[in-house]
Amino acid sequence: MAGPPESLCIYAQGLHHKHKDGGKMRYKILLFDLDDTLLDFGANEVDSLTKLFLQYGYTFSDELFQLYNSVNKQLWTDYEDGKIPLDVVLNSRFSETMLKLGKVVDGLEWEGLYRELLSDGNQLLMEGAMDVCHRLCKTHRMFIITNGITHTQIKRLKQSGLYDFFEDIFDSQSIGYQKPAEEFFDYVIGHISDFHRKDALVIGDSLNTDIKGGLISGIDTCWINRKAQKSPAEIKSTYTISSLTELVPIC
Repeated sequence: MAGPPESLCIYAQGLHHKHKDGGKMRYKILLFDLDDTLLDFGANEVDSLTKLFLQYGYTFSDELFQLYNSVNKQLWTDYEDGKIPLDVVLNSRFSETMLKLGKVVDGLEWEGLYRELLSDGNQLLMEGAMDVCHRLCKTHRMFIITNGITHTQIKRLKQSGLYDFFEDIFDSQSIGYQKPAEEFFDYVIGHISDFHRKDALVIGDSLNTDIKGGLISGIDTCWINRKAQKSPAEIKSTYTISSLTELVPIC
């Protein structure tokens, strides 16, 4: 994991910052998801997959993407259910996808190239991400909590220009558990100094990982619902916003 960077920010550790109206800030610690919360993973994924398949002589079509997506999601589900280890997910998703097309490929080799393409790609920011991080890091302690591969996520965060806004990065590969597992959040809580649940806010785009994880761990949540989706009754976020810019007044 990344250590505390030479940040552009002055962290608000231990201070009682005030709103303009004189009231105490509601939150001091912000736990940000990364993919599709701050970085546009969807665009990066499609671009990287297109280049990957082209490298091996295949045209990456919508049909091929749907096939890969179904295989990938099932493998991640099996991993989350404890049925398979993480390396099986990563090293077999491409071989299993191509096997459905009657092709035998080296899944480990494909995964290695895909990781390179993903981390070296154009790290597009979600709208408002740079401005919001720049503003909030001056008054809050900010951390990344991500279901992802350590090296890839750190490199993408650095290339995006957001890395120095964050005090530390917590990823599922290093921790050994994925969001929304309580063990993931227990690890995060245990590795942030002066952490109090009432002072923290989980911010993410996924109800099933970010928001559910916050609920399980007793931490307030902010769901970024850009597509006006309906939430199930059992997963209710403390706040729901449609864009990152709406996060500033909440914090």
